[in-house]
Amino acid sequence: SLLSVAAALPLAMPGPAQAQEAPTRLDEIAVQGGAGTGLPPNAPADAVGAEAAAALRTPSLSQASSVGLNLRTPSRSASRLGLTPLQTPASLDIISGETIRLRGQTSVLEAVSQDGTGITAFGSPGSGVGFFTARGFAGQNSIQTLFDGTRLYVGANTVTFPFDTWNVERIEVLRGPASVLYGDGAIGGIVNIVSKKPLFTPLNVARFGLGEDGIARAAVDSTGPIGESLAYRLNVSGNRADGWITPEGDFRNLAVSGALTLQATPDLAFTLSHDLGYQEPTRYWGTPLVNGRIPDSIRFNNYNVRDSKIAWTDNWTQLRTEWTPSADVSVRNTAYRLQSRRHWRDVEQYRFNPATGLVDRSDYLEIYHSQEQIGNRFDATFRHSLFGFANTVSAGFDVNHVSFRHTNNFTFSETPTSVPLNGYDPGFFPPEGRASPAYATRTNQASVFAEDRLFLTDRLSFLTGVRFDAPNLTRQDLRSGATFERSFRALGYRFALLYEPTPDTSLYVQYATATDPVNSLITLSQSLAGFELSTGRQVEVGAKGFAFGGAVEWTLAGYRIVKDNLISAVPGQPTVSTQVGQQSSLGAEAALSWLPAPGWRIDANLALLHAQYDDFTQNVGGVAVSYAGNQPINVPEQVANLWVNWAFARDWEGRVGLQHVGEVFSDFGNTARRPGYTLVNLGLDHQVTASSRLSLRVFNLFDKVYAVDGSAVNGLGTAWLLGRPRSLEVAYTIAW
Repeated sequence: SLLSVAAALPLAMPGPAQAQEAPTRLDEIAVQGGAGTGLPPNAPADAVGAEAAAALRTPSLSQASSVGLNLRTPSRSASRLGLTPLQTPASLDIISGETIRLRGQTSVLEAVSQDGTGITAFGSPGSGVGFFTARGFAGQNSIQTLFDGTRLYVGANTVTFPFDTWNVERIEVLRGPASVLYGDGAIGGIVNIVSKKPLFTPLNVARFGLGEDGIARAAVDSTGPIGESLAYRLNVSGNRADGWITPEGDFRNLAVSGALTLQATPDLAFTLSHDLGYQEPTRYWGTPLVNGRIPDSIRFNNYNVRDSKIAWTDNWTQLRTEWTPSADVSVRNTAYRLQSRRHWRDVEQYRFNPATGLVDRSDYLEIYHSQEQIGNRFDATFRHSLFGFANTVSAGFDVNHVSFRHTNNFTFSETPTSVPLNGYDPGFFPPEGRASPAYATRTNQASVFAEDRLFLTDRLSFLTGVRFDAPNLTRQDLRSGATFERSFRALGYRFALLYEPTPDTSLYVQYATATDPVNSLITLSQSLAGFELSTGRQVEVGAKGFAFGGAVEWTLAGYRIVKDNLISAVPGQPTVSTQVGQQSSLGAEAALSWLPAPGWRIDANLALLHAQYDDFTQNVGGVAVSYAGNQPINVPEQVANLWVNWAFARDWEGRVGLQHVGEVFSDFGNTARRPGYTLVNLGLDHQVTASSRLSLRVFNLFDKVYAVDGSAVNGLGTAWLLGRPRSLEVAYTIAW
């Protein structure tokens, strides 16, 4: 079995004598004028971490190649108690920003799906191309995306920020229910993007890149002190390309992040930050299937209209306060304002008509989103003794207000159009199909949460967590004037035992619950207002640790998740819906980071699972059809990643990466199949000088044709959203 094979891997690895630390392969770039972490001695504990140490040198190959699984890196994504992954009774990946950038992953989606364990990405421009799958569940309502621990509520199934990896200090991926930490919508897990913070050591890094299809990239990172108690950080990253799809296949984006940290007193720090994201992604919604396949002649065709438009603007402002009055007490508060403005104008559905030999186009949609979220999150952690046992407890609250306005043309009576497979005129969007205000919502949410870790012995600890959420939604139809109001109550909790037989090994068992909205909570429609939140529960067992003096890091986990209260049609009354459905998954995951010999590094992960609808019925043509036993839409049951690094000469390092995603389905009936795929990426880096590096990257080496999303009608696949073809990029990074 997977678990038995993975458990035996450390026993087959070379011992300490074989896995001795490799000599420095590439010169680390030192920043002159600083020592230690570059932070004042009284800096808050959170600031003295992996990113602070990395600030003493620019991204260098030896640095990023020695990160591994980060089992001893403190994290707040899986717990607010400041635990490391080794101390956490859950499955947590910490992916360093330097590893991401060295592998050429310029988007958050690439970094998470190519480096994380058992997590994949899918989606179309309608969703912000930002959906994830994990442990048998898919979409933003089941896998939350966070930025610095702050959650942007999903509006109309769309999240568009964060997207760029230049400002990423690390990405943390928690697999399994996380509602006890972040509320509803996290039954499959969370993806938390942690941004770079200001440092008191001067550091400047710039990167320039060029690639096929007109790709051009430029980025700069600057940080340092402004006086004795104030530090700044500024990150700017821009990308553009003509695109591999024609016409209208170009894209461009800009990410700007600025932050100031004031060390007011030895135990009190304030950080004010603002992050801007602007995107005009490729206006591509898929390629029609012809007799179940994509002909080579249309692989690079775009069937959208000539004046299509997609634009997203996101702004996040945060004020973080960290107070550590003693070694046993820490207090944190984050006040924030998040804002999104989005616009789509496209024809989004394409279907090949075998009778005419033409591509039928439909869904002429224009949509605007205007979303604002204002909130505050507070928590405090105390370390003390309870009945003679060491104990750490954290408690806090989270309150926010979300305003959302949806403008659309859903009342437009469109006339579908048809174009040839090749040699077509894309045409223009009909002027009479423009959008008008449709509805507005106001959501107020309040929650309280608490966690506790009690040491029963020196090696055995009992961990608990609880969270109560009380959101309230008011929705107004701006066309009819009708309104409705809905309130929910959700309770999530977690219990776990963690046993550490040695300082380098931990074993755990966990039981956790979670809730999911029946749709995007802040845009819930009247037809779904009568339903409750879906509920779920997970049992997980796992082990993780080090071997051979740290030459091997490994994790193993097995789990079962059951989600109840799916909306299901009533047999015999197919037009009536009720919440009786159930979905489940059973799986195992393993991850490994191994230094097999000097100059080599291997990072690998594997996830195998069985996911199915246990009880799920839908209305199909007036008939209730059961999909029990079928694989959930967009969920693969096999996911694996492999990265091999080899420093084959002084100042040279090569890497190869493999990403495998198993087959998925685009429909409930499992008839619209999208094949699995395996991609191969290559990288070659040369340390040109002590302060500069030249990188060559090849993506999709064997030019695999693969689909990252798809559509289906009546159980037949109609179109696939194709992934990136083979392409080459070069980049130059310099520090001063």
